[in-house]
Amino acid sequence: MVEIRYFASVAEAAGTPTELIAIPDGMTAGQLRSQLAHQRPGEFSRLVGISALLVNGVSADDVTVLPERAKVDVLPPFAGG
Repeated sequence: MVEIRYFASVAEAAGTPTELIAIPDGMTAGQLRSQLAHQRPGEFSRLVGISALLVNGVSADDVTVLPERAKVDVLPPFAGG
């Protein structure tokens, strides 16, 4: 199981700030991103595709293997200066 925490516009598009998802052993962050995007097409899918992923507080790329009981943060792009 992984805990997914959505922030800002991604949480709004998901309709929830968090959810628990069962994942198979060896699943990568990229595979999780694809699974999430497939589950909720539309704006959520678009946002997940461009969001940063943190796994247990560390930036993850799409080949990062997710550990058991990971916390995955989905952070949309931020603007500012």
